[in-house]
Amino acid sequence: MFPLCLRYIGDRIQAEDVLQDGFVTLFTKLENYKGDGSFEGWARRIFVTTALMSLRKKDALKMSEEIDQVRGMKTDIPSQGENIGYKELMTLVMSLPPGFRTVFNMYAIEGYTHKEIADALGITETTSRTQLSRARIWLQNKIKERENV
Repeated sequence: MFPLCLRYIGDRIQAEDVLQDGFVTLFTKLENYKGDGSFEGWARRIFVTTALMSLRKKDALKMSEEIDQVRGMKTDIPSQGENIGYKELMTLVMSLPPGFRTVFNMYAIEGYTHKEIADALGITETTSRTQLSRARIWLQNKIKERENV
């Protein structure tokens, strides 16, 4: 579960704190697991929720700052990524601004719908879609920069 926490939080030390909080929550709610579905899926949801609560406490999910940072990014970049490895890609994902990273993780990696993301983060579905789109553009720009070095 540590890689999951690290993907959401982006900082190793804070991700360790979230991991510990997630295990505390997991163990205190263990009797609530009814055996429906996989234990891993149930546990994963606890860790995602714990990471989101941590981000909320720090107001890391404010979307307006990240939107301003994206202005001026090129959106006509062709699909990149054929020459990038998993570890390098995950490093880029962890370096996304918090709002982008959270929506990207929830949608592209965890498989949440935009409605579920909107409900979990207290945003609109349109904002979720916009954040995902801008996260993809941000990642494409970073991949292109690395390829040009």
